[in-house]
Amino acid sequence: MSEGAGVAPAATDGTSRGPLAHRTFRWLLAARTTSVLGNAVAPIALAFAVLDLTGSAADLGLVVAARSIANVAVLLLGGVLADRLPRDVVLVGASLAAAATQAVVAALVVTGTATIPLLVVMGVLNGAVAAVSLPAAAALVPETVPPALLRPANALLRLGLNGGSVVGASAGAGIVALVGPGWGLAVDAAGFALAGLLFSRLRLPRSARPAAGPTASVLADLREGWQEFTRRSWVWVVVAQFAVLNAAFVGATTVLGPVVADASFGRAAWGLVVAAQTVGLVLGAVLALRWRPRRGLALGVAAMAVTAVPIVALGLAPALPVLVAAFLLGGVALEVFAIAWDQSLQGHVPRAALSRVYSYDMVGSFVAIPLGEVLVGPAAHLVGTRPTLLACAAVVVAATAAALSAPSVRRLRS
Repeated sequence: MSEGAGVAPAATDGTSRGPLAHRTFRWLLAARTTSVLGNAVAPIALAFAVLDLTGSAADLGLVVAARSIANVAVLLLGGVLADRLPRDVVLVGASLAAAATQAVVAALVVTGTATIPLLVVMGVLNGAVAAVSLPAAAALVPETVPPALLRPANALLRLGLNGGSVVGASAGAGIVALVGPGWGLAVDAAGFALAGLLFSRLRLPRSARPAAGPTASVLADLREGWQEFTRRSWVWVVVAQFAVLNAAFVGATTVLGPVVADASFGRAAWGLVVAAQTVGLVLGAVLALRWRPRRGLALGVAAMAVTAVPIVALGLAPALPVLVAAFLLGGVALEVFAIAWDQSLQGHVPRAALSRVYSYDMVGSFVAIPLGEVLVGPAAHLVGTRPTLLACAAVVVAATAAALSAPSVRRLRS
């Protein structure tokens, strides 16, 4: 990890040529992009499958919520498994299990035998499988590239994930419209199966994998992961920031955003606004490929104040050009943070505990989102949509300022 390495060693380990010079990283990039390509189809296909079945938005909410709850509930266990077992093996198994669950859902929809209880059960299984794969996939990056290439490697991965999401969602809408939601879910299942095959090509050296055959209990592993999570104050400070920030941002944009769209520029244009944020994510990843600040975490945390801009625009200037620009800018800020965060965790947390730290991060960051979604609607009815949106923006800025006040966040070096 020394910065004094000469030109020859850098060329030998592939550092001078970038992450794509490393075979294992290329397979990881291909596998994760493939899985997200298929998975981007699933929400669209599942939504229309439920609506075709019952026409009930409440039923759709029940099916989606079942997956989300299972995902959060199993995340910590997923982190333990990913630190106990070889992570590439975990990802192969999780991909094949996801392919199987989605294939069952596709078969139920195509054959007309789907019911809401069956879809709920399959959603729980699929959410649990995703909870196992997420910490393993995030923690695998340092095993595929040298430490000096973590930032560009994460940028390339995020570029693949965001690009795959755009292409997958667009293709999913077309598939559902042309041949029906059941076949869209079949495409998702095929994507996971192919991802499993690609993950199997990683073939990491035995020494690079977490040790198998642990003797400690799951609770002991969770305690150890919690100690690693709390030992570095910058980790839990930023997660606390995002527990608050995500609740405000997601509540404002996913609940009140469509309300504003209905009252002003229309539903069709709201799709352009959401797409602008995705374009911003792609631009942020491209920026991160070239920009390597020494204090990347502090800059990433500070950039999150920019995500208040689209919320303010919804409240004060809900015109399409303004919102497109605001959400694009917010997407860039989100991606600058995300890449700096991955680089910081992967560079400072021991690999043997990295999956568990990621799982605590994900639980802490996601747990308050339903609360924000539930509260903003009643708040808008009580005080009005505009004041509620401005309050959400203020919460985003306040959470960011509080995180930046921590010296450990400001001083951490990439």
